[in-house]
Amino acid sequence: MTETSGRERSTSGGVSRRHALTGAAGLGLALPLLAACGSGSGTSGGSGGSAGSGGADGSGGSGGAKAGAVLGPASGVPVGGGEIFADAQVVVTQPSTGDFRGFSSICTHQGCPVTSISNGTINCSCHGSQFSIKDGSVQAGPAPRPLPAVKVTVAGGKITRA
Repeated sequence: MTETSGRERSTSGGVSRRHALTGAAGLGLALPLLAACGSGSGTSGGSGGSAGSGGADGSGGSGGAKAGAVLGPASGVPVGGGEIFADAQVVVTQPSTGDFRGFSSICTHQGCPVTSISNGTINCSCHGSQFSIKDGSVQAGPAPRPLPAVKVTVAGGKITRA
């Protein structure tokens, strides 16, 4: 190494040790922030828009319940509201009497699970995104896309993943 000033030493690439350490420290702080803000390519994959795609990467998804899985009783889904089936990662709404609709319960912003349904919206408490109970469309951001639809059927008083 060569001496460049009384305090800085040049590394083999000509960058001072101070600059190299400052850059490394800055990178250590910036990476978690960038990861939190990016859309990423999480382990679940997908680009939203179809059942079975998406997950932790913020692209939405349909979750763990397979076709034919019973999600719960239809009586648990109020008219004008909905029910979140967290284990299946599915939210079922009933915008009007007898009209049941299914959506992924994973927010398309950063992959948080939605937490409540009120006043005609499915709500994510992580960053305030809201989605319509009628079609999953974004009513308030920062979510970039609607919740992907999940096919559900109601028979014998039970909601089933189609």
